[in-house]
Amino acid sequence: MDIHRPDLKKRQTRRRQVIIGLAAVAIAATSFMLFSVEPAAPIVERSTLWMDTVKRGEMLREVRGPGVLVPKEIRWIAAETAARVERIVIRPGAQVEADSIILELSNPEVVDQALAAEAELKAAEADYTARRMSLASQALDQRAQQASVDADYESARLQAEAEAELASKGIIPSIQYKRSQLAADQLKLRTSIEAERSRGLQQLVDAQLAADRARIEQLRNAAALRRRQADGLQLRAGVAGVLQQVPVQEGQQVVPGTNLARVAKPGELMAEVRIPETQIKDVLIGQTVRVDTRNGIVPGRVSRIDPAVLNGSVLIDVELTGELPAGARPDLSVDASIEIERLANVLYVGRPAYGQAESAVRLFRLDQEGDRALRVPVQLGRASVSLIEVREGLAEGDSVVLSDTSAWDEYDRLRIR
Repeated sequence: MDIHRPDLKKRQTRRRQVIIGLAAVAIAATSFMLFSVEPAAPIVERSTLWMDTVKRGEMLREVRGPGVLVPKEIRWIAAETAARVERIVIRPGAQVEADSIILELSNPEVVDQALAAEAELKAAEADYTARRMSLASQALDQRAQQASVDADYESARLQAEAEAELASKGIIPSIQYKRSQLAADQLKLRTSIEAERSRGLQQLVDAQLAADRARIEQLRNAAALRRRQADGLQLRAGVAGVLQQVPVQEGQQVVPGTNLARVAKPGELMAEVRIPETQIKDVLIGQTVRVDTRNGIVPGRVSRIDPAVLNGSVLIDVELTGELPAGARPDLSVDASIEIERLANVLYVGRPAYGQAESAVRLFRLDQEGDRALRVPVQLGRASVSLIEVREGLAEGDSVVLSDTSAWDEYDRLRIR
């Protein structure tokens, strides 16, 4: 016969609940322990890392940029008229003198215009000579007329003076004297008129000759222009130097103003360097520059800073103060380092990847054994090309990883082997 035991059933239920609760606690504790355990530090080969040691001392701040050597004096020779390139006489790279013919151009109209201008100038000069002689003849006639009137007046005046004495003595009638005096006064008036006429004629001669000379000068300038245009068909270097470019081809038609050749003096070179716009704020005129020609270092100084930004960089001119090495020539690629300032007694280290001036970064610092690295916050200061100032987070003698560590962003520790 079965006996009903309700207390036994309650005891079993309570035991089951306890077991379930303990299991839940155990699972929770296990999960907490698993989540609280840090992931294992990855192992990194030492040879794949770029590391440096923090130092204290003088740090040289520099700005670096690429550039080219260019001549100080460059002469572009342009076409003065529309023409056709007949022949390239000298090719780029050759030494040229001032009168060396580089190109031969052709334009028959320019030659005809030059000849016509010369003929017109000669005709104007001949007309001027004929007019000057004719006006000179008229001036001589007027002077002769004035001289004749002056002589008549002087004769009438003397006669009137003589008759005045005779008339006072009654030898001749007074009416005769008065007539002689009237004739003398009339001739005196004529002398004044003739003198005025002579002055007017001279002024007219001067004005006409001045107008003719001005016209001749205008024609002379026009003839010189046409002659220069005709001579320009034989394109000359104009200065002694090296022919650098001839950007045209034989048979090509060119218009006025087209650059036909570039001549430079190779002995006087300077460097044109492009500096990133983010670094140009520290560059000043007069700062010391080291120009690497890949065949030697040449000292120089900043002589000009372009006010415009082009393609993210600013062009500066560097005057070379040292002797150029052998092989230096225009358009040679160079690298320039501009000395900004020297910082005394500062902590500095090699510039890390993505490390910018005046920024905060997190770098891996090696422990004393050198086989483990811990990520630490670092405050950076002023920067140079390959060095950067350390404001906080590192001490002298610390070794840090400078290479890109973005692959281990989720780790704060590395194992180095």
